Amino acid sequence: MQCCRRSVNTQNVGGLILSDKFLQLSALLAGARLYGLGEKQAPLLNDLQWRTVTLFNRDIAPTENVNLYGTHPFYLCLEKDGNSHGMALINSNAMDIVLQPTPAITYRALGGVLNFFVLLGPTPRDVVTQYTSLVGRPFLPPYWALGFHLCKFNYGSLNVTRDVMQRNRDAGIPLDVQWNDLDYMNEGNDFTYDKDKFAGLPEFVNQLHEQGMHYVILIDPGVSAAEKPGKYPPFDRGLEMDIFVKNSTDQPFIGKVWNKVSTAWPDFTHPNASAYWKEMLTNFHKIIKYDGAWIDMNEPSNFLSGSMYGTCADEKLPYKPKAIPAEGLKYKTLCMDAKHYAGSHYDLHNLYALTEAIVTFESLREVRGKRPFVVSRASSPGLGRVAAHWSGDVFSRWHDMRASIPDLLSFSLFGIPMMGTDICGFNGDTTPELCKRWMQLGAFYPFSRNHNTNDAKPQDPASMGGEVLSASRVALRARYRLLPLYYTRLVRAHLAGDALAAPLFFEFPSDSNVHAIDDQFLIGSHVMITAILHEGANTTKALYPGKDPWYSFRDGSFLAQDQWKEVTDDDMVAVRGGAVLPLQEPPLKGPINTAITRSSPMQLLVAPDAAGGAEGELYWDDGDSINSYEEKKYSLIRFNTKNNELSSQVVWWGYGVPSVNSISILGQTKPIKSVTINNVQTEFKYDTKIQVLTIANLNLALDKSFSVKWTY
Repeated sequence: MQCCRRSVNTQNVGGLILSDKFLQLSALLAGARLYGLGEKQAPLLNDLQWRTVTLFNRDIAPTENVNLYGTHPFYLCLEKDGNSHGMALINSNAMDIVLQPTPAITYRALGGVLNFFVLLGPTPRDVVTQYTSLVGRPFLPPYWALGFHLCKFNYGSLNVTRDVMQRNRDAGIPLDVQWNDLDYMNEGNDFTYDKDKFAGLPEFVNQLHEQGMHYVILIDPGVSAAEKPGKYPPFDRGLEMDIFVKNSTDQPFIGKVWNKVSTAWPDFTHPNASAYWKEMLTNFHKIIKYDGAWIDMNEPSNFLSGSMYGTCADEKLPYKPKAIPAEGLKYKTLCMDAKHYAGSHYDLHNLYALTEAIVTFESLREVRGKRPFVVSRASSPGLGRVAAHWSGDVFSRWHDMRASIPDLLSFSLFGIPMMGTDICGFNGDTTPELCKRWMQLGAFYPFSRNHNTNDAKPQDPASMGGEVLSASRVALRARYRLLPLYYTRLVRAHLAGDALAAPLFFEFPSDSNVHAIDDQFLIGSHVMITAILHEGANTTKALYPGKDPWYSFRDGSFLAQDQWKEVTDDDMVAVRGGAVLPLQEPPLKGPINTAITRSSPMQLLVAPDAAGGAEGELYWDDGDSINSYEEKKYSLIRFNTKNNELSSQVVWWGYGVPSVNSISILGQTKPIKSVTINNVQTEFKYDTKIQVLTIANLNLALDKSFSVKWTY
């Protein structure tokens, strides 16, 4: 066996401890640039100055230096020579991970096994690909899930829900998905709806579908445990099927969440849990034709610290992780001695959301007969196979908006690309300036949703009006224009494990200037998002790395090349040379959603690199069917530019794709003399000021290869 990369003699640091409830292992690191280890609110680049990261799923509004909703003991290390590797610990118990300036790392787990997987890279994207081959490739969402989502805790009625949705559509806000939080339920009970305040909800959902829109509902894991026998099937059937988490006396474990009196939690590791959950989802879908499931409170959260009846067994921890409250692991969750079919809650706590998400995903697939869309608050390795994630109850603060970017990029590392943060903040009242800037940023989250709490003022774009409304409209139109790219990259993530949103160091690992940047990010490899993130600012300083030119997505003009530059919100989206981007322009008038934009013509944006080359691809299917790729009901077209020629290659044709109505070729520093398409002279326009060649009024079919040539 030969070591091809630099050895750091990891066997010479610290001692190995293996005991019943405490495992410890220390190792030197191959570099000081460490990413991942979450979920936490912190910069993307980990602080190695004796920073302790506690991992144990917890319901708490995101703040620094505490354990949050997810547990991901996985890191990516960028080594001194630009190579990368990853390290994944597959362990579901509570733990501390201590980072030291040596650089070194110490793992302290409260049980399980030390099951490590080394991912050899050598590129950052390779590491993510290898990690997702271990924990599971990300699910492919329905196309409509890439649209804009709107929600608020406590609209309070169907009338308000309808009015908010309609005023945003009327204001020209692209909108695909309307949500309802738990206020749609009857007394906070799953699989019910308030037939007074939300009278007509089934008909409203049908109307959404007629308009090409979709509907997502909140479903908490816990069900009411205090309803009269025969009155509430979720509890009755749970008892009959024996699927509830048990207490130490083998009775259903009872706590309290949003239900009026008490709550019981399904045990999703139980053999009957899948049939039970599918039955509940199916029966409710017969009443309301919802399209997606928002699974919240699944850390699992409990308003009590332990059981409503009796006490928890003494946890007898030989070591208490740093951020765990004084009450112990049971704080605002279940007793650690609660019983699941697969073991104790002590060992399975961090897997509760994953097991719920798996059962929900599989049930929805059967209930709807289409691609499931599940969004989970809590997470652990492998969640990306079945669910998206949002960052929970963030505050309406500038700090939290900035923190959303490293959070997004960390979850890209974790194999959960469909991720976002509640735009404009969840807790507290936003301000017009903050909401404007957050909408400009959040429009480009893979999962883009505006949502806030019940006691905060409305913050949907139409209610905010003014600059918030106009900025939201511009940013969301840009997002919808980019959706063919988003979708194509998500297909790559699903099939090969690639990242959708990525840090700059993914493309420039040898450039030390980008290693700590977490206020800019990439969509794919060539589209960069730079938002204004500070109060009172009208510009921000952005780095445009690399030898290739960067162009404005707005008008195609040259922006910068290998330099820092002050930019306004006009150019928060930039395109790096080397890309051919498939786009779809939203209509200028009328409502906008993906059902409408998907039928619109395609455009191609060609951004040449320093050598004049560019490449790209478009994957297209119906956007909602299961197994479109496996059944070859899709089309894949690749584009290539070199020597003043843009050509296409039909890799596979199994589904109709809208034709191309315009092509824009950027960075043309010389006047254009002629343009031909398939050797036929074609009219064109050349803008000498911004140096863009535009070929418009086309009807260029994509089912056959084409060639576009231009001369100077």
